[in-house]
Amino acid sequence: MAGLCAPALAADITLVGLVGAKAIVVIDGGAPRALAPGQRTAEGVVLLATEKDAASFDIDGRKRRLHMGQAYSAPARPGRQDVTLSADSRGHFLAAGSINGSSLRFLVDTGATLVTLPAAEARRLGINYLQGARGQVQTANGTLAAYRVKLDTVRIGDIEVHNVDAVVTEGDTMGVTLLGMSFLNRMEMKREGQSMTLTKRY
Repeated sequence: MAGLCAPALAADITLVGLVGAKAIVVIDGGAPRALAPGQRTAEGVVLLATEKDAASFDIDGRKRRLHMGQAYSAPARPGRQDVTLSADSRGHFLAAGSINGSSLRFLVDTGATLVTLPAAEARRLGINYLQGARGQVQTANGTLAAYRVKLDTVRIGDIEVHNVDAVVTEGDTMGVTLLGMSFLNRMEMKREGQSMTLTKRY
């Protein structure tokens, strides 16, 4: 039982708002939540204090100060790096993670050659995709303009991969980021029923 009481390590924390003494945060790409001073989350994050445009937290036992919109990514634990995902009611595997240190949600798609981002999401993440090589991709929504980019980091849980090839699509009405094979081909993938475990190979 002692192991069940150990605080989990948050993969990604973003300060998205301040309301009075409370801080609005997004943890591991989940829904925004309000923290009061002294409040501890299930991930082991404690709000210490808020300022005009920043907040101080106890994260993994260390004090860290985040400005509005700033994200903190916890370092991966040493040893085996893996993450287990659960399928939703439609059989899709969704994963909270980050690209270049900014949080978002992925849809695991083994049919996608590359990690694929809608243009609106790429702009939110500060990716200047218009400098990439332009082409076209076929999607369920038809033929879309697409730009090849290189992502510095793609992270899910304890797994972080560097220099990941990706594509940004314009006119994509799905609005979801696909975790394609440019990330997944570096993983050992094991599916058991409604669970999928990804283990980093290299």
